[in-house]
Amino acid sequence: MKLVILVNSLLLVAISAPVAQEKAAAQFKLVEFHMALLKRGPQWTDKKTPQRREILTRHLAYFTGLLDSGKAVIGGPLTDESEIRGLYVLRAKSAGEARQWADADPAVKSGYFSVEMHPWWSEEVMKKAASPMKMTTAYIGFLSRGAKWTPEKTPQTEELQKAHRANINKLAETKKLVVAGPFGDNGQLRGIFVFKVGSLDEAKELAATDPSVQAGRLSIDIHPWLVPDGILP
Repeated sequence: MKLVILVNSLLLVAISAPVAQEKAAAQFKLVEFHMALLKRGPQWTDKKTPQRREILTRHLAYFTGLLDSGKAVIGGPLTDESEIRGLYVLRAKSAGEARQWADADPAVKSGYFSVEMHPWWSEEVMKKAASPMKMTTAYIGFLSRGAKWTPEKTPQTEELQKAHRANINKLAETKKLVVAGPFGDNGQLRGIFVFKVGSLDEAKELAATDPSVQAGRLSIDIHPWLVPDGILP
């Protein structure tokens, strides 16, 4: 299955040295995207004021323009009360260009949102949004370094990584895990899973089967995510 191959190649990119990353990217036609995480900014408010409505209307129009132009491949709000309020994934020539696009978002310029940028690897698996656009709920999981994370490679971590990959393949075969990919900046955030399932509880149950999560090497934080219908594979 395509996602199974993709996931294994993405994991290789995530754990390899820079030269190996470049070879893996060439072999599996991986693309470096740039993910903009939108968080509460200094002018954030949850009060339903005319000013807030205007900012969010302009923000939505800006994101729709990014999507229509091909600069963004997917995006949308997280609908719970997490620190991250939304995100979009940009196809840019450089991190600087992606940052410029994110900073030009009216909600970022106004201080309503702040933006945190991360390089993110994936294959070209996103499709065109349905027209007219309507939103659907997916579930996005952010994989982070867990309490038992270590940077060293040992026989134990190698075995755990194999089990982690095998479980991803198993989830992909159910067609419930539809996107998986690593962040490229070697920070606290390690990667994402995107699930197409019926509920948050189901997404959490699937994520909890990951051996690296069970062992505490990784932790995962899952959120409902509104995205344009038709984009996810």
